Amino acid sequence: MELPEFFHDNFLAGDQRWLRTVGGALHLLHSVYGPFSKLYGIGSCSKMTYESWREQVEQGEKQVRPAEIGSVFLIDRDVDFVTPLCSQVVYEGLLDDIFRIKCGCVEFGPDVTSSDKSVKVMLNSQDKVFNEIRNEHFSNVFGFLSQKARNLQTAYDRRQGMDIKQMKTFVSEELKGLKQEHRLLSLHIGASESIMKKKTKQDFQELLQKEHCLLEGFEIRESISFIEEHISRQISMIESLRMLCLLSITENGLLPKDYRSLKTQYLQSYGFDHLLTFSNLRQLGLLMEQQGAETLTAMESKVGKLVNDKTAGKITDAFSSLAKRSHFRALSRKLNLVPKSDEEYDLRVPKDMAYIFSGAYVPLSCKLIEQVLERDGWVGLEEVTRLLNGHEFAVTGESSRTWLKESAGLPRHVTFSSGGSRAEASSDAQRLVLVMFLGGCTFSEISALRFLGRAKGYKFIVVTTAVTNSSRLLEALLGNRV
Repeated sequence: MELPEFFHDNFLAGDQRWLRTVGGALHLLHSVYGPFSKLYGIGSCSKMTYESWREQVEQGEKQVRPAEIGSVFLIDRDVDFVTPLCSQVVYEGLLDDIFRIKCGCVEFGPDVTSSDKSVKVMLNSQDKVFNEIRNEHFSNVFGFLSQKARNLQTAYDRRQGMDIKQMKTFVSEELKGLKQEHRLLSLHIGASESIMKKKTKQDFQELLQKEHCLLEGFEIRESISFIEEHISRQISMIESLRMLCLLSITENGLLPKDYRSLKTQYLQSYGFDHLLTFSNLRQLGLLMEQQGAETLTAMESKVGKLVNDKTAGKITDAFSSLAKRSHFRALSRKLNLVPKSDEEYDLRVPKDMAYIFSGAYVPLSCKLIEQVLERDGWVGLEEVTRLLNGHEFAVTGESSRTWLKESAGLPRHVTFSSGGSRAEASSDAQRLVLVMFLGGCTFSEISALRFLGRAKGYKFIVVTTAVTNSSRLLEALLGNRV
């Protein structure tokens, strides 16, 4: 699905028209691949999507199909804003940042092709070069490309000393593939050089360092000074905004004096039409001013005197939701999102999903998926879901199986065979997990899930309303967007 407008329309404007479309996509997957044995989700949007999908299943034609997908996980983008705000450093993520991947395709300009023409390239597993480096940290990419070039040269050199018959076989069976691989290798080397020019400058290295400090909660005053300098030099409107949002989320809002000062500096540098931008960011909890807990408590107390206890409790929950507090530090401690290690992180042999951010941070979205799959539900994660403002749900157990059988057109008493190839197929299906991101997904998250799949024996299918990154996410919230 390519629905880039989903994020702005649903999360900012409150327009829920796309939920039926997303529910329809889930229904299509359900009808093609059979019933889902377990379904988990977190976020109000995910819950409404599930309800829309279930309604479509109940109204649709009943078909008997074996289950090919074990678990489904629905997750709202606003559950984890930190991950898309972090700088991507895996190869596919950097390609998206620099060249903008659209519908699985990227266009390389003359600076990459070394000609006066642009070339469009499909980025999938059929591209053998790309398939091997797409999930790699960028620091490992040039070493691989260099080795690949040597291997190709060796394959070409084998022509020397061949007789006529061997040459004929080589030309008919290998030469075409080698030429195609050579062409793609040349393009990826050119793309890597373009990335190097833009992403290895001193400014970028310092940006990464400050970003890691924010994630770890160190040197906050130095980071604020860095952001102020970034704004005053007008290096990048989006990058300045990204660092402001990352600072706000990781610190659970900015101190009032810092908020006012940074906001004033930003508006003076980039224009007062961004007053609406700040309003949009505040609405989503991306850039906020810290408010004393006593303010909210006083409001709840006054409301409590006017209504009964049950209603007051609901309104208190509503106030908590409106506050949009990130609680990043608490979440980070409970889920170990920022690995603590005295040793230098080995990016060549990564040990966890944190490698996608140079060992500095495990994406919250992927960590949640890992924990839920390990625990077979949300049990034991009650404190985490409370910090995330709840809206979690799980459809599992006997009631789930009964409903799924009925939706597939099977009578309630039917049981699935446990013998032979069917049992093996069922076991394979249980290791197949469909993850649907509502509001966008980054290529870094996809790389993290692929790593998790290899480590835990899962195979992930990722579905999203659109590919996103920090630029796309913030551009959707700009006050001067057309």
